[in-house]
Amino acid sequence: MNRTDDRLLPVALFCAQAAAWPGAALARGTVPPASALLVAALVGGVVTAALALRRSRPVTALAVVTAACALGAGPLPTGAVAVLGTAGVALALFTAAAERDTFTAVLCVVTLAAWQSLHGITLHGLSAPDGLDLALTALLYAAACGSGLLVRRARRARRAAEHLLRRAEAERHRLPEAERRRMERELHDVSAHHLTAVVVTAGAALGLRDRRPELAAEALEFARETGREVTRALGAVRAPAPSREDLPSPQDRLRALVAGFRRLDQRVDCEIDALPDGTVADAAYGIVREALTNVTRHAPGAHTTVLCRYGDTRTDVVITSAAPPAGTPSHGSGLGSGRGQGFLRSRAREAGGTLTSGPTADGGWEVRATLPGRTAAPVERTVPRGYRAAQLTAALGLFLQPLLPALVIRAESASSGPQVSAGVLFALLAAAQGIALLWLRRAPRTAFATLLGLALLWPPAMSLGEYGGPVLLPPLLSVLPTGGAVAAATAGWPGARGAGGQSRGHPGRPAWQVGRPAWRIGFGRSTRQIGRPTRQIGRPTRQIGRPAWQVAAALAHATAATAAVLDRGTAFPVWAVALCAAAGAALAIGTARWYGTRRGRRDRADRDTREERLAAWTEEAVREAWAERRRIATGLETTVLARTADMVAAAEAGRLDTTAERAREALAAMRALLDTVTEGEATPPGLRPQPTLQALDLLAHQCRATGRDVEIRRTDRVPDRLPTAVDLAAYHAAETVLAAGGQEPALLELDTDGDTLTLTATGVPEAAGPALRERLATRIEALSGTLTTGPDGTLRLRLPLPGEEGTER
Repeated sequence: MNRTDDRLLPVALFCAQAAAWPGAALARGTVPPASALLVAALVGGVVTAALALRRSRPVTALAVVTAACALGAGPLPTGAVAVLGTAGVALALFTAAAERDTFTAVLCVVTLAAWQSLHGITLHGLSAPDGLDLALTALLYAAACGSGLLVRRARRARRAAEHLLRRAEAERHRLPEAERRRMERELHDVSAHHLTAVVVTAGAALGLRDRRPELAAEALEFARETGREVTRALGAVRAPAPSREDLPSPQDRLRALVAGFRRLDQRVDCEIDALPDGTVADAAYGIVREALTNVTRHAPGAHTTVLCRYGDTRTDVVITSAAPPAGTPSHGSGLGSGRGQGFLRSRAREAGGTLTSGPTADGGWEVRATLPGRTAAPVERTVPRGYRAAQLTAALGLFLQPLLPALVIRAESASSGPQVSAGVLFALLAAAQGIALLWLRRAPRTAFATLLGLALLWPPAMSLGEYGGPVLLPPLLSVLPTGGAVAAATAGWPGARGAGGQSRGHPGRPAWQVGRPAWRIGFGRSTRQIGRPTRQIGRPTRQIGRPAWQVAAALAHATAATAAVLDRGTAFPVWAVALCAAAGAALAIGTARWYGTRRGRRDRADRDTREERLAAWTEEAVREAWAERRRIATGLETTVLARTADMVAAAEAGRLDTTAERAREALAAMRALLDTVTEGEATPPGLRPQPTLQALDLLAHQCRATGRDVEIRRTDRVPDRLPTAVDLAAYHAAETVLAAGGQEPALLELDTDGDTLTLTATGVPEAAGPALRERLATRIEALSGTLTTGPDGTLRLRLPLPGEEGTER
């Protein structure tokens, strides 16, 4: 991932500090003492070196920069470390928030702010004449930490999107091959069991015709029944229902693998969660198989545990083997190629995960793989609890350090100023505004109204704290949080689709993943209900981006600025002050809205580009797999099915010789078709047939790569053969609905009512959008279909079915 090259930024800060001091002093003709220059050089060198290493050790760099600036501020004159103490510390804090987890970032900013606040209180008390210093410091740290968290979140979203695209692309290339293997397996089963049995039975009956004539009748009856069964089985191969119940699940495959090693006298225990079919399941299967094979080679008889946990953000695959029993010979220790560990790591890396292996404390061996889970977010390493406890202990020690001088230093005189300075009041207001921003995602209207109310409290705080600095600076500071909220609401960041949308009642988990497997597809009159799509929390934030809320924000801040100026006193008339304040507030809020609008457009453009790529890959994968199915099905229809029908006809006519001959021909044709399946070339893109509703299972397999929870139901009333135009339009409508974006659970239902085919989609957030409606209307316009939308993302398509003459293909 490309990053801005900021390696020279610490050097630039050092130069800026040198220009501020001693550069400014030298320009005025004042030469600082040599000792001060030496201390400044030492402090600057330490800070520059720490900032240069901030990417690899951000927290350490923050501690070193803060300590160096604090130690250097004592012997040096005012301003000697001002640039490094503000911009340098803010840069280190920004890097810590961008490179480390949220807990560490918040702990750093809270500890740093509390340390500096308590340090100032122990020296000057609550009535220190610091003015805005405390508030500006708090806002600087909050802005640095918040910016770092936003950068980290955006970087994580980009990584998740890139990982999702890589995962979908891998599934795109995998789907046609998986379809080819499925049909090859099904055809092999038919030839190995059904047709071979007919050939053997008919041959035996012919050989024993003179001695046991009753076998001929039994062979003919067996050929008739088997021929019909072959026809039904091959029909299922050509057009399977979109259900995976007939295929072994990844969980069953792993258990069967473990059972196979148990038959080799290996003691293996397993705990395996249900996994969705796909790249992660294939990687888990390959890792378990290779690890158990290594145990069989190098530690035969050792007790082994296989653990496979499938979670929201990660899949843990752990294979742990104990030390082999004493005296057990290792017959396969020299059979390996030495590349197994490298293959394991490459398999995990290709699936988007990591793998480690090594000896255990009891002399065994452990292989631990961390693979992606239900979501598309990259896997992050977990932090041990002991590490968190150490972080809290260190933060508490730094927090209490400024209080130590208060135990031995006693104030000699009390301040004659106000009991609480304006800086303390400003810091409290800034902290309250920061807390309101944190609640913007969960309660947007309440949080925004709180921000406006707090903005009106800054003028009273100026008066109560006897603030004597620039009169417009506090109202300007109060505009920053409001502007950030307006920008976020206008851009739609908290409520945007994509990585980061969370479910109500399930913090940290995407709404579309709560309590649901990857795909569930069923046919028939199922009474099982799918839950109503979960609304994303942040969607109401778009409402506070409306002009009415922004006008209210401009009025509130204009009122605060006007009150502050009039309380201080001015020679300008009230109307002029109010007009200028309103113009300034409108300009600030308008700038925030403009920035949010541009950022939102860019984010939506990036999201639309990703969705278009996913849709194009899904369409390409399904068409290629569908072309493979139709190519093989054509061979079935012209060779195997024709000869099987001839075999059944000969058996019904009582011609045993002809029945045996036709069975051999069907078996030979099946074997030739298997060779074609294995060695056949892919259909050129221009000659690939259009998929129909019979390709819904292929669409399901490919859409699983996006991690979306979708259920497809098709009632018994839907005929197997539909009019070509209706079949194509219905499939493309389902494809368009699923490609419309969104990650909420979706349900597609197919049903017929008389002469109408109905496609009902539930859980489609863009159902009421004009773009989706326009695309669907284009699909169904030629068929005189209708399109209606309902609440909660419900969409219904009704396609009329023509008479019998239109059903032929």
